[in-house]
Amino acid sequence: MAFTRITIDQAMMGGVACLRGLRIPVATVVGMVAEGRAEAEVLEAYPDLEAEDIREALRCAAEAVRERALPLA
Repeated sequence: MAFTRITIDQAMMGGVACLRGLRIPVATVVGMVAEGRAEAEVLEAYPDLEAEDIREALRCAAEAVRERALPLA
């Protein structure tokens, strides 16, 4: 799966996956959605983001989990 909105740059944010080079980590956006924040709230908190950024962050997180075996208690 290709992600066109996610960037990884070792010189920026220590190589953390971010959205469109904006220094907004994918994990931050996914975490906000997981906490129950609505798309509008995420976009309000990060005005530089677009709705498609949120969707791609969620697809990226789903793909990351799909590729790993998670130890569930």
